[in-house]
Amino acid sequence: MPLGKKNRPTSAQGKIETQTVPSILTETEPVRGTTGHSPLRQTGQRRHSYEVPSAGGSELGDDRTEKSPNPDWLERELLRQEHRRYSFALGDTKLTTQQHNITYPASSLSKLKIEQRVSLENLKKLKQAFEDFEKAGTRSLGLSQFRLIIRKCLGLRDISDAQIHELFMKIDYSGQGSVEWDEFCTYMQLEYTEKEESVIRSKQVAFALPASIKPLSHGEPILRIHPTPDGTIVTVREDGTVSYWSSKLQLRKSKSVFHERPIGRTPKWATDFTIMPQYNKLIIGTGDREIQLYELSSLEPYCQLNSLETVPLKLDYCYTGPDECVIVYGDVQGCVNIILMTSVGETLRLWKKLPRVENVPSIGIDHAVQSPNMTYIRWKVHQDWVTEVKYFKSVPVVASTSNHEASALVIGCILPSTNIEQQMREIKEVCREGKPKKVAVGLGSPQQRAACDQTVFPIYKGVMTFDICKIPNLLVTGGMDRLIRMWNPYVPGRPTGILKGHSAPIFYLHISTEDSRIFSVSTDNTARIWDIQDQTCLFAAHPKASLLHGDLSACLYSSAVKGLYIATDSFALLSLKTKAEPQGCFVMSHKEVVLCCGYSVEFRQVVSCTEGSVIKIWDVDTGNQVFEYGGAHGLSAITCMTFDPKGRRLVTGGRDGCLKIWNFNNGHCLKTLSRENEGAEISDCSYLQVHRNSFIISVGWDRRIDVYLDSPEDTHHVQRPQPSWQDDLRKGHREDILCIAQCPPYLLATGSYDGEIIVWNLVSGHIQCRFLSPLPPHSEDAHRHVHFWNVLNGGKFLTSFKVSRLQQQITKLAVTQDDCLLFAADHVGYIYVYDIEQCALTLEQKPPNTVNFWRAHISSITGLQIIENDRVLLTSSTDCTVRLWSIHGEFIGTFGQPERWSLHTESSWKHPAVPYEVLIDPLSMPSHCMLEGKLTMSDVFSSGSTGSTGNTRTESESPNKVRHPLPSFSDREIEEEINSSFYPEHGKWLRHEIFKHANKTLNHGGPKAYHTLKYFDVVDAPTTCEKPDLSLAGIDPFIASSVDEKPSGI
Repeated sequence: MPLGKKNRPTSAQGKIETQTVPSILTETEPVRGTTGHSPLRQTGQRRHSYEVPSAGGSELGDDRTEKSPNPDWLERELLRQEHRRYSFALGDTKLTTQQHNITYPASSLSKLKIEQRVSLENLKKLKQAFEDFEKAGTRSLGLSQFRLIIRKCLGLRDISDAQIHELFMKIDYSGQGSVEWDEFCTYMQLEYTEKEESVIRSKQVAFALPASIKPLSHGEPILRIHPTPDGTIVTVREDGTVSYWSSKLQLRKSKSVFHERPIGRTPKWATDFTIMPQYNKLIIGTGDREIQLYELSSLEPYCQLNSLETVPLKLDYCYTGPDECVIVYGDVQGCVNIILMTSVGETLRLWKKLPRVENVPSIGIDHAVQSPNMTYIRWKVHQDWVTEVKYFKSVPVVASTSNHEASALVIGCILPSTNIEQQMREIKEVCREGKPKKVAVGLGSPQQRAACDQTVFPIYKGVMTFDICKIPNLLVTGGMDRLIRMWNPYVPGRPTGILKGHSAPIFYLHISTEDSRIFSVSTDNTARIWDIQDQTCLFAAHPKASLLHGDLSACLYSSAVKGLYIATDSFALLSLKTKAEPQGCFVMSHKEVVLCCGYSVEFRQVVSCTEGSVIKIWDVDTGNQVFEYGGAHGLSAITCMTFDPKGRRLVTGGRDGCLKIWNFNNGHCLKTLSRENEGAEISDCSYLQVHRNSFIISVGWDRRIDVYLDSPEDTHHVQRPQPSWQDDLRKGHREDILCIAQCPPYLLATGSYDGEIIVWNLVSGHIQCRFLSPLPPHSEDAHRHVHFWNVLNGGKFLTSFKVSRLQQQITKLAVTQDDCLLFAADHVGYIYVYDIEQCALTLEQKPPNTVNFWRAHISSITGLQIIENDRVLLTSSTDCTVRLWSIHGEFIGTFGQPERWSLHTESSWKHPAVPYEVLIDPLSMPSHCMLEGKLTMSDVFSSGSTGSTGNTRTESESPNKVRHPLPSFSDREIEEEINSSFYPEHGKWLRHEIFKHANKTLNHGGPKAYHTLKYFDVVDAPTTCEKPDLSLAGIDPFIASSVDEKPSGI
């Protein structure tokens, strides 16, 4: 099979087939084994390694101080040029193009992963290599052997040892140090499957069921639904009743436009309608062979074109140019009638002055075509009634359909093209007979198009509806055979795809280019949504769910409303379920609320889990998404997560009461840990080691501690917990357990909803100590404090202090490895940093010093982790974002943003910018006493006097004390300074002197304008200071006072 050919995979081998495209970097790097150095070594940058850095982080500290050979602005621009990858198909071979003299930072991903470059031929060679080792007695390959066969079988010269080691660790998730052929195939297959499901999940769409239904009064069916430019929906019934609706199906206006006929005469009936928004007209075709025009606003009759050859069944209109238009209609004889009009406004005004027939100014078609502003063309196209006709301005062509199989759909030109062969035959006939042959062509004789002027699509059982879109070059048809066919408009031979699923004839089709979807409705009132690329059905709304009843008469999809209007015995709207998309500068990491996040040191990856049971893996060095898989816990939310000590396996807990162990690099669920009965929600989990045994511990709403043994010898997929501790059964928590923390080697702490903390001995399972959080003077502030306890002294309380300045609940805590800094996050997205190195070490009850605080999110923070080796902070929030910050609060970026960053290139960070949603949130605005309602206007006016009693707070009591008072000047001092420096004269002569030389050229011989500028010393303010209280300086930017103040009072 050619590698370049893209086929839909049907087997395991086909699914892992990709294109082998060499990296561009191969051309720039020297061949291995030569004496030359790679570009990375020449620049002195640290090559990316997946080895665990040292705990001290000194190596990273050196990297942070290294200087890039390129300027900061160049590094930033190079990073911005490489946009985030939105798809993760294995065949995606997009590479970063670099010049010979440009290198990216060491942490950037400049090459594709090995598993993305494995072709079918490579896979066969790898299988043969594994079999050769197995024949030699080695079934499992170590790292060195694995490295050897990868280099030999793939033949990729630019593969580094670090990449091979990374792939080896992903396959060897258990850390045994060896991999087998079955494990390699399983990893590749599952990775592809999860990526495919990720793409399908990203395309998920659904209608909101049941539909919004508006009952209709008994009467004739609705012929058509048409939108207006202002969003109004227009419907016309067969009896001529025109109704105007809002986008939410609220009836605004309804009127019967047909003239009431005397009793005994057949009433007039409408066949179809369309609108002329440029001329504010409504066009209605009638069964009396008329095309009537009405005022669109008042529905008053304007004029009509009568005496047509046949009954117009389907109408279409298009504005083709300045005061030019095309009106197209199909009739019962299978003809397509085209009316080309110029000077439309003047022509319609002339028609309005003609004699009236049934109270409507009328003109016959035979008289109308004699006008120089009108051209009438009639093509004989079909052998049956025309079921639909459309004019396409961009081509321009007319497409029409019928139920006749041989001419089911015809796309033809408007005017006949020049046919050289036909002209030559006519010339020969003239020369042979001696006189030209006269052919009388009237309105009653339609013309046949030449074969070169039309494209005919023969389709089984004809076509009832169709749609054409130019951008994807797609034509879709539907008819009585219940199949939706996809065509190339220029290739009528065979369809490019067939969509099966409807059990009734197709009534309506629409191509939505912005979503790459097809909307279809069948006569049994079933609506379906199809994906164009995958040719699969994304959603089906059956009449039992949508509550649509009656015979289907008209449909319309509105991209503005994101809904499907359907007319049966009632008028209904099927709206798409849409989530609020980020607008403007908003960047979202997930579509759902993020409930937890973590960092894998082994792979340098961030893992985030959501309420929608979706797990995403991100590259911490660039912020790019690496992998994604969903449905981890079914429909239940993922509430907690942790890693095993080697960082290769992920443990998640959900609201379904289960724990699951994952190979998160390919979404392989290795084990499921749960109770026998249906468990309650798991709140927190932890992975710990006691002696040589490994355990996974979970707590939750069942108020018990579940301990699971993690043993490689246990091959059962579903594992039950160990027997509960006796102290847990008799003296355990009485409320839901919300959190868990461990203190190696043998202490474990659990905290419950009632504020009780129990410290357990992991070896014996007994309670070490227990204590209850003390209540502050105001009990409602209990959740806003951080408490310090002495665990080894029976749970002795040491001290506590209030953290949140906005009186909000503390949601997450994190401490550095040296126990010097405490990071606390609250319910509104603020992060506070405290110096706790000397806290609670003495008897002095003094709160720790605040090192820093900033707002990281606009809602509750659900994840907080310090990445010590890189000195960065990882956060997640219910605002659907996962962000990375420096340890000092500098904003690095949001995972999922279009621009990637380099973790060790500060110029690529977002700092000094902050997240846009944080910037505009009301809680992020600076506080002021007037905004908080602490002062009145009278207090402000009286604040200038020294004896004012309105403000009783002294300067020392104010939290916003000004360290450096702002300089103040009176109006008189400013006026004197201006007069003495520039304009000493006064009066009218002064104004004359100022402006009389305004248009003359400057005198460059004298002093420049900047020579007269004065300079002032700038106060060297400290880098960190409290927010100034502007009211203490006599300045209030929120009030514009009109009271004249005396200079002496300033």
